[in-house]
Amino acid sequence: MKIKAVIRAVLIALVILSGAIALPILFRPFYWWHMEPFGIPEYMGLTVEQIKQAYGEMLDYCMGLSNTFSVGVLSFSESGAAHFADVRNLFILDLTVLIVAGIALGILCYVNRKKPVRLAGHIPGFWSAIGLGTGFLVVGGLVAIDFEKAFTVFHKIFFPGKDNWVFDGYEDPVIYMLPAEFFRNCGILIFAVILLSCIGLLLYDRKKA
Repeated sequence: MKIKAVIRAVLIALVILSGAIALPILFRPFYWWHMEPFGIPEYMGLTVEQIKQAYGEMLDYCMGLSNTFSVGVLSFSESGAAHFADVRNLFILDLTVLIVAGIALGILCYVNRKKPVRLAGHIPGFWSAIGLGTGFLVVGGLVAIDFEKAFTVFHKIFFPGKDNWVFDGYEDPVIYMLPAEFFRNCGILIFAVILLSCIGLLLYDRKKA
């Protein structure tokens, strides 16, 4: 039973983490809400619809819905396209983890629906919350201290040995469509979803105690 509890705790953590990351990817209006407050259409000299089209085509490619990279009316360099190919791999990996972990968790919960699974007196979700919550409080604190440095470290970790994520706005104007403030808000959204999920799991564990 302990092994089952550990497996379930890991699956719950994976579903929450990958789901939180997937939220700003799948919910495109989250980006749309940033366009006009950030003055993106005016700064780029494009209409709201042109920005939406460029963003949509970029996401379609990064999510694996299209095999050809494009950003609407915007031009792009080979280096820029190569970076988005790397981003595509990460996005697809996250969505795959979400689907596989979600299915596995659903099957495990169904099979053991009549047999409560506990570890050290707590439901698996409790341990998922403790692990995720602790990790993201530390990460969130470091990001809050210096977002720009954290942003750079993130890219160095997930795109090792590459510098094509440093865009030249003349060759890849898509960078003007994706200001750092938008990524910051994506991070805040992801952190909030994870934190609220962890709180929910802890409250549920208390209810079941």
